[in-house]
Amino acid sequence: MSKMCAICGKTSARANHVSHSKRHVPRRQHPNLQLLTVAEEKIKACSTCRRTLKKKTK
Repeated sequence: MSKMCAICGKTSARANHVSHSKRHVPRRQHPNLQLLTVAEEKIKACSTCRRTLKKKTK
């Protein structure tokens, strides 16, 4: 499975490691994906979507 949220489509972002000497080295920031069971089906969802689904509807 890919590193992508099945609900909102959030994927990896490009960022830089910045050392004390201010040298920039590229790296990737991955979303915080969790396995979540929705309608008896396991999906990978980011923590933001997981919290949103957890809220009670008004």
